[in-house]
Amino acid sequence: MRRIIKLQKLDQNGVSLVLVLTFIVIAGIISGAALTAVLDNLDVSSNIVKRDQALNIAEAGINYYLWHLSHNSSDYKDGNTTPTTPDPTLGYGPYKHNYIDSNANTTGTYTLWINPQGGGSSVIDVRSIGQINGSEITRTIDAKIGIPSFASYAVNSDSALWFGNTETADGPVHSNTGIRLDGSSTATVSSSNTTYVPSGSLGGDGQSHPGVWCNSSVTTPVNCNTRDKSSWQYPVTSVDFNQVSSSLCSMKKTAFAANSSTSSLATQSNACSQTPSTLTNTYLPQRSGSYSSTQGYLIELNSNGTYNLYKVNGENDQNRPYTSALSLQSVATNISIDSSGVIFAEDNVWVRTNPNFHGRVSIGAGRLVGSNNATINIVDNLLYSTKSGADTIGLVAQGDVLIAPYAPPASGSFNYEVDAAIISESGNVEYPVAYKTNNNKCTWGWTNNNQNFNFYGSISTRLDWTWTWLIGSACGNSVYNASQNAYISGILNNTTSYDYNLQYSPPPNFPLTSGYNILSWREVLTIP
Repeated sequence: MRRIIKLQKLDQNGVSLVLVLTFIVIAGIISGAALTAVLDNLDVSSNIVKRDQALNIAEAGINYYLWHLSHNSSDYKDGNTTPTTPDPTLGYGPYKHNYIDSNANTTGTYTLWINPQGGGSSVIDVRSIGQINGSEITRTIDAKIGIPSFASYAVNSDSALWFGNTETADGPVHSNTGIRLDGSSTATVSSSNTTYVPSGSLGGDGQSHPGVWCNSSVTTPVNCNTRDKSSWQYPVTSVDFNQVSSSLCSMKKTAFAANSSTSSLATQSNACSQTPSTLTNTYLPQRSGSYSSTQGYLIELNSNGTYNLYKVNGENDQNRPYTSALSLQSVATNISIDSSGVIFAEDNVWVRTNPNFHGRVSIGAGRLVGSNNATINIVDNLLYSTKSGADTIGLVAQGDVLIAPYAPPASGSFNYEVDAAIISESGNVEYPVAYKTNNNKCTWGWTNNNQNFNFYGSISTRLDWTWTWLIGSACGNSVYNASQNAYISGILNNTTSYDYNLQYSPPPNFPLTSGYNILSWREVLTIP
């Protein structure tokens, strides 16, 4: 029995030894796994830090080129002369810089690619690839750097604005004076004033109101008392409409420089005071020394990217359509639009598309010598062939930009449309309330629900903007509308929609509002 008991003790000791060894092995495995996990986590953490550092370096590259363009706005080669031909996708580059941190240590590099959009646009695509020294990790940022243009706004006015409760402020809206906003809005609505006193014609009651406000009595379709006002901003910096004057001068110089017969004028110190009689594909001279509001040029924009040109020898805006209202003399057809995208007329302009336009063009109208302001008149549909951003029409007038009274169809159902980015330096953007040929007679009015006007683009105006006039009593060709209890001149049912493509791709040589900014940026997962 003792021997049996002794053998049992030996077996228990053996089992204990096995258990201890097993525990040691398991503990070793667990410790090894834990150590591996710790090391892996340290490696992951290190990579995360390096990735963050690489992104910061890539951002530094974008900021560097923003600074560079502010000092040399036309240098797309980072101070270099090569390459001569840009990469078709990425542009000029690669240009590699050391990144020096705040402790004066060189901790990485950023590599730049610069791709100007061209076509008269101020927007440049910049790619920056950040990398930490001693690491293969890179982060890449694509940014658009440019100078915001007047086309950055859906509606922009030096004067007060009023959106009624049936109108929508679609896109960014700004006034240097103030805005009454009874209708809905889709983006920022801003004013340069903290308060202002609006006139009665623009929704005022003789009292001071905030820079952006609505009337508390308006409860439908948007309730003024409960609506979201977080996008209302005031006061903000004013938009300088004096920039348009210098931009018209710049457009004129561009038109001079584009043709060999006038190129020598572009570099003269008084270039914008020059009024040559030479007609080119980019420069249309004054019709005569004496100004006439009914004379100038009709520019007909074609779907193949060319234009037809006519002299306008007279206008009776009580006739319709434009072929009856205008006395026309053909000059040339299928005129090529210069690569600068600019046509400058030293006189009034009438414009339409035939039947739509494919391309990018800016038409400037200004008599830069003398006291008379040239106007632009839209005489028919003004249509893009696509609304992808590939097609743009810029209209920059020294004076008014008008929808001619004979532009919409005479009667019946219609969807009249204008696609354009429009600026009036010193006047109005509007459908006129009275005829040029009889300013005591009110213009045509359209009030039926199947008679619609659609504007797609951008509007900037020194003074007023409107497509519809409400008149207290019968007047000329105005039409009574019971729902408004007023006579109507213009098109009652209208929409004004912002072309968001204009934010990053305004028309060629379109007037600018400020200095270079980063318009947008995004991280990409690819590298050249």
